[in-house]
Amino acid sequence: MTVLPTIRQLQFFSALADTGSFREAAERVGVTQPALSAAIKELEGMAGARLVERGPKGCTLTAPGEQMLWRARQILSDTEDLVQAARSAGAPLCGPVSLGVIPSIAPYLLPRALPELTRRFPELELNLREDITGRLLEGLRDRTLDLAIIALPFDTPGVETEPAFADEFLLIAPPGHKLLARNRLSADDVPQEELLLLQDGHCLRDHVLDACRSTSGSRREFGATSLQTLLEMVAAGYGLTLAPRLMTAPGPVAGGRVEARAFDPKLMGREVGVAWRKGGMRERDGRLLAAALKDIGEAAEAA
Repeated sequence: MTVLPTIRQLQFFSALADTGSFREAAERVGVTQPALSAAIKELEGMAGARLVERGPKGCTLTAPGEQMLWRARQILSDTEDLVQAARSAGAPLCGPVSLGVIPSIAPYLLPRALPELTRRFPELELNLREDITGRLLEGLRDRTLDLAIIALPFDTPGVETEPAFADEFLLIAPPGHKLLARNRLSADDVPQEELLLLQDGHCLRDHVLDACRSTSGSRREFGATSLQTLLEMVAAGYGLTLAPRLMTAPGPVAGGRVEARAFDPKLMGREVGVAWRKGGMRERDGRLLAAALKDIGEAAEAA
């Protein structure tokens, strides 16, 4: 009969791969370094191959080790899904949930959403991670994230999504800018040569470009890493930008040093939605979270 590794041994191996250090891995999983080292040697014996190359500056995985790691993490994730399925059979959105949120949503939605989510789902334990969309989707696929709040539309192979609410784009301009005085403002009125954008990799950049696709002129080369940086550049008179209403709803933008103006008709640039791994155990939780965010978004729009 084939001797199989234990879940604990796979956890030790995954921690070692993450840290590259027997000492740090042992601390992470709460055992002594000799105990972890012995478990890895047992795992290598079962595999019939060296999984780890030990060196003075740490350790690295061998080719068989990389293959073992990929399968080990699948097993660990499936085991977590199994436990979660049993735990949540009677109660949705309970226990630990790893939730990713993109930077153009996290600081504006979470302060409003977290109190309401705590009220609706008192047994929910959220572990939050802020990152750009691509890396959040990778986290869903490699099972380091359970759910993600992202902006739609977005090409998401291997991931399912549920829209929560539409987010309107507003023009953000320095006080006194000529566009603010227009009786009616459309996306065609925004000159590209004044348009400031987030840097490549941020989905909001693509959504803004799609919204202003018919404008003319060569765009100024400036890629910010955050919406706050864009607002500061607008306040300094360097240009214009588009920002989601979600960001501006709580009150004055950038301390009142810039002005926000709606388009006519409304410019609906993106949808805020929830994503989860296709075929995973989080579909019900993802749809429930999207429904809760829809209520929160509608309440913010009505305020």
